[in-house]
Amino acid sequence: MKIKSSIKRKDLRPGEQIVRRNGRLVRINKKDPKRKARQG
Repeated sequence: MKIKSSIKRKDLRPGEQIVRRNGRLVRINKKDPKRKARQG
């Protein structure tokens, strides 16, 4: 999982979701799991 300084909505690809988990922003993508990222 990549740790990014900021995850922006405009950078989302099709199939991606931004989810808040334990106070952190997490980007998940079931089609391309390599795109997982966390902010914070």
